[in-house]
Amino acid sequence: MLKIAIYGKGGIGKSTLTSNLAAAFAHLGQRVIQIGCDPKADSTINLLGGQPLLPVMEYMRKYDHEPQQLEEIAKTGFGGVLCIETGGPTPGLGCAGRGIIATFGLLEDLHLFEKFKPDVVLYDVLGDVVCGGFAAPIRQGYAEDVLIVTSGEKMALYAANNIAMAVENFADRGYAHLRGVILNRRNTPNEHAKVAAFAQQHFIDILADLPRSDEINIYEEKGQTVIEGDPSLPISQKFLTLAQRLLDRNKRH
Repeated sequence: MLKIAIYGKGGIGKSTLTSNLAAAFAHLGQRVIQIGCDPKADSTINLLGGQPLLPVMEYMRKYDHEPQQLEEIAKTGFGGVLCIETGGPTPGLGCAGRGIIATFGLLEDLHLFEKFKPDVVLYDVLGDVVCGGFAAPIRQGYAEDVLIVTSGEKMALYAANNIAMAVENFADRGYAHLRGVILNRRNTPNEHAKVAAFAQQHFIDILADLPRSDEINIYEEKGQTVIEGDPSLPISQKFLTLAQRLLDRNKRH
């Protein structure tokens, strides 16, 4: 099983990237779970036709009990991708990280992985925080690989460097390992060179170089990924190539 946690600066495009990557894996015939680990709970919306999914934490507030069936908190989206959103506490009350921990415990109780038997699990994690509950996806075997999404912008690279150092500091604890970086372009000067220097500093590869794409925005307006909209598009092919590269790399390891 390929288990990937995706981190990066807030607003860098992680959710868009993750949902398109999930769709690409599904297009390649893989059974995929995508778990959004963000109180905004919008990670999976483009896999679900633009319809938001009731987050786990909101379910428990609404019904005042834990869900008894997986179907109460999960929906199947494009390509059979199973979509789950952790959600978070009532704004201003409680810690979003604790919501992630509570959700992961619940998913274990509901035997998510035994029942669905995924080939790929993707965790879309809030912002650039790799501590407390936000580190949960890379602890205890939930995820094995960490991918960092960044542009060539100064603050995006600053966040990427903090994430990389945090993951490297976890290396001796048996946590997930840093496997690579994805360049999500913002068309800044010398963008590739800056991200390449970051990757070299941390001894990782640039796994994909994604250009800015109007097609992504066009299909997001329809509540779709570009893979669903038109898998033949150049940007769709970028995601499909990345998905295949990750699958091939996993087989070698």
